[in-house]
Amino acid sequence: MEMKTLSCVVKGKKDVDVIPQQVRFVENSGTTLIQITRGGICGSDLHYYQHGKVGNFAIQHPMILGHEVIGKIVKTDSDTLQIGQKVAINPSKPCLSCKYCLDGDTNQCEHMRFFGSAMYNPHVDGGFTQYKVVDTSQCIAYPQQLSDEVMVFAEPLAVAIHAAKQAGDLNGKRVFVSGVGPIGCLITAAVKALGAQEIICADISQRCLDLATKMGADKTLHAQDDFSAYLAHKGEFDVSFEVSGHPSSIERCLGVTKARGTVVQVGMGGNIPDFPVMTLIAKEIKFVGSFRFVEEFNTAVDWLSSGKIDPLPLLSATFPFQQLQQALETAGNKNEISKVQITFE
Repeated sequence: MEMKTLSCVVKGKKDVDVIPQQVRFVENSGTTLIQITRGGICGSDLHYYQHGKVGNFAIQHPMILGHEVIGKIVKTDSDTLQIGQKVAINPSKPCLSCKYCLDGDTNQCEHMRFFGSAMYNPHVDGGFTQYKVVDTSQCIAYPQQLSDEVMVFAEPLAVAIHAAKQAGDLNGKRVFVSGVGPIGCLITAAVKALGAQEIICADISQRCLDLATKMGADKTLHAQDDFSAYLAHKGEFDVSFEVSGHPSSIERCLGVTKARGTVVQVGMGGNIPDFPVMTLIAKEIKFVGSFRFVEEFNTAVDWLSSGKIDPLPLLSATFPFQQLQQALETAGNKNEISKVQITFE
């Protein structure tokens, strides 16, 4: 079965288009044909648009953007999914055969095929298209009555929940979050849901700090404020989440985290030549990275379905997919905008 679809593609730096393509569904192949209904613009989508690359992975040919997508089932081989059912789509497609997959660490898959990635050539197309065929295992059903604009947050919330779990048991803990863009705000909500006693957030943007308060922060601080009170006794926080990637933020997290506490590194910045390694050593801090998610995608769908977390304070604007460039330009305005979504209906 073949059908036409309109796809949002990036061709290079500041070069995007909506183009017609063909999508092919093969019966009895373990796949499902999805009508995409809505998607969220992520930082990686912006990097491909603004710079024509993410890291060292440059656009070599037109690639469909987007990995935060949901939709409705058009055709499926599944016995448990139904035509017309709403599903959140897990953008991860691990190989399931490398040593990491076999150990259950699928986010570390050596051959991961993640939506909207130029890591391979041909690139891995994303989900900003009217129709897409995915592995049936990537489809996670959610309640028909739930707002689609809520469920689009499943993927970034999964990132946040995975980061929160990297810190271990958070019940009753004092938590510091440095950098409260969309992911930092969702981490704030996640650690609150997991029982944190107190959450203090810092950022350079008052708009972001106001959103962090709406997402569960007990107190917010401007990044230029005096943090000396939190440096006493070798630090005051059990856990810090560094979500900006900025060297000064990393140094601050190591400073305000108490001896034998934990710093979870989420923000992706460049290499830090003057990393304060002596602070790390002397305070015996656990410094752990956090990358994507594993089973947390399903957890995110559950939390959003039950209303455990309300992500809508983070939604700034919505555009039809035909206005792709305007949507990307708007999403790039970090002074005023948090999350932008695109609709395909």
